Amino acid sequence: MLATPPIPRVAHRARIASLLREFPVVTLVGPRQVGKTTLACQVAKAWRGRSTFFDLESPKDVARLSDTSVLSALSGLVVLDEIERRPDIFPLLRVLADRAGRPATFLLLGSASPALWRGASESLAGRVAFHVVDGFGLDEVGKDRIERLWLRGGFPRSYLARTEASSLEWRLQLVETLVGRDLPALGFSLPAESLRRLWTMLAHGHGQVLNLHALGRSLGVDHTTVRRWIDAFVGTYAVRLLRPFSENLKKRLVKTPKLYVSDPGMLHALLDIPSMHALLGHPIVGASWESFAAQLVVRRLGARPDQCWFYGTHAGAEIDLLVTHGRRRYGFEIKRTSAPAVSKSIRVVLDDLHLDRVDVVHAGDETYPLTDRVRALAASRILADLEPL
Repeated sequence: MLATPPIPRVAHRARIASLLREFPVVTLVGPRQVGKTTLACQVAKAWRGRSTFFDLESPKDVARLSDTSVLSALSGLVVLDEIERRPDIFPLLRVLADRAGRPATFLLLGSASPALWRGASESLAGRVAFHVVDGFGLDEVGKDRIERLWLRGGFPRSYLARTEASSLEWRLQLVETLVGRDLPALGFSLPAESLRRLWTMLAHGHGQVLNLHALGRSLGVDHTTVRRWIDAFVGTYAVRLLRPFSENLKKRLVKTPKLYVSDPGMLHALLDIPSMHALLGHPIVGASWESFAAQLVVRRLGARPDQCWFYGTHAGAEIDLLVTHGRRRYGFEIKRTSAPAVSKSIRVVLDDLHLDRVDVVHAGDETYPLTDRVRALAASRILADLEPL
């Protein structure tokens, strides 16, 4: 049972409506249970005209689409949920999207990256717009609930659960669903126990540079196999990679990506962290806060994945998050402290990368300048004190 009513996801709904006006096919992607179906139903309810919904995990709806020509007769808004389960539909959608007058507009929902859809992007190139639906953000829950969002993560049912115990249980069940059903359904026929073990190992290495060889030795497989498994987790939005930034600098740079469990609540579930008290006493607390605050920053900026990096040298200078926008560069150092300071590393990176500004994102309540180009930025004030790109 949920503790509070559902949170209206106004920004997502507005963006989806805008894309539907411009494109014949719009695809919502994001992890399972993040709220894509709820959003699609809300959009369909507000649609002026007829709307038709197909759930491609429902035997009844699968039977309705046994003859895909049924789609040709539909008009208005057509919603196809869990579209990655029917890749044979994409060539037909290309034909339907090109019809004069656009009698139907298609809203597709997928719980895996289009890269795993076996040719979908190529079939609909130029006809489709993608919108990523992520978990709740600070703009939706409010700054006073930042610690709840950090502990439980952004999945609606986890965040809104009545108790910490029921929230954790929901997340643990989602772990089992992904490794036991979703990944095998996408063609990754690996034992669920092996996938769960790998995901737990990735959680223990959260925020660290990816070491495929060490993971392979622990699992008894080669590093190319581990990379293929990790790609499956990335493709289902369970983990994310942050690329290293490099340019023609006369320094030895870290050139391997960092890996993060995408949702902080899922990270804490994998590590069996049931409460805020347990989290604050756990060795992962710093890395967990770093990735959580970085996601708040990226979401507020509206930065794309190809604009986000980390920077590190083998001499020890580093910045947790580097965001590029045209010729401008913004650095973010993230600390689980209420009294941030300008470190030697920050000063080195400012000069190395010619940064426009560095924000030290911290757990205190105030935002204030530290130097002329370095600012202490309170995580709870990101919406008020950080301007979008």
